[in-house]
Amino acid sequence: MTDDTTDAEFNLVLITGMSGSGKSVALHALEDAGYYCVDNLPPELMAPFIALQRQQRATHVAIAMDVRSGVSLPQVPQQLERLRHDGVALRSLFLDATTDALVRRYSETRRRHPLSRQEERGDAPEQQRVLVQAIDLERELLADLRDGADVIDTSIIRPAQLQSYVKALISAPQSTLTLVFESFAFKRGVPLDADYVFDVRMLPNPHYVPALRPLTGRDTAVIEWLREHDDVGRMFGDITQFLERWLDALAQDHRSYVTVAIGCTGGQHRSVFLVEQLARSFSARWAALKRHRELDGN
Repeated sequence: MTDDTTDAEFNLVLITGMSGSGKSVALHALEDAGYYCVDNLPPELMAPFIALQRQQRATHVAIAMDVRSGVSLPQVPQQLERLRHDGVALRSLFLDATTDALVRRYSETRRRHPLSRQEERGDAPEQQRVLVQAIDLERELLADLRDGADVIDTSIIRPAQLQSYVKALISAPQSTLTLVFESFAFKRGVPLDADYVFDVRMLPNPHYVPALRPLTGRDTAVIEWLREHDDVGRMFGDITQFLERWLDALAQDHRSYVTVAIGCTGGQHRSVFLVEQLARSFSARWAALKRHRELDGN
């Protein structure tokens, strides 16, 4: 007899990532979006758990896993492939952050890293060294999961930004490649989630025009000023040409998600302008999302 309980599309979001990178915040965002969420599910239980949810006609489920799964963690990539083969609409999110950001968060909360085998007492240099070693080991153990996931860098974004990014990703159609265009300030570091980084600091800078300084690359006056400069148009054309040349190949390689980061000095004018223009240009063919790391954090 045919089981008709799996006829409805089953949407699964797997959240993994570095300890302290914001997985609980991401789960809360998915709960708000109507997902049934489970934290720290052992990999051995993932298949029977999903089978049960499908029998109960659940359609939106999110599971969080991390390095606490221990020796069974390497099983997860193969399990994900089987789920895709079985018709599960799967999106995998990996939350990452710089080592400095993670060390700072652990220092603020005084929690122990799950891979730390040493009692934490005080702020001795030895304690920090052990913490950094645990973070490095965790990166190594999670490398395979990161490679197949949509990566979000949480190093310097607020929880509200992370929730917004997660909701935008899960709402994007999975039938096509999703492009994320992200503006950022080089002075605050390059985003860890960037697949391609373009430096536009050599372009004319509205910051030095007093009337434009308080505005952003989304304001009409700044847009018109930048469009008057040929170098800006050439940069837009060069980035467009590069992406148009390679996006089909990326899609054929089963990539579901590509982040294109555009950086200027302050992440306010030039990078914001180009992200807006690129997202608008590519949205006709691809699912295109926009992020403004510095502006969204204000």
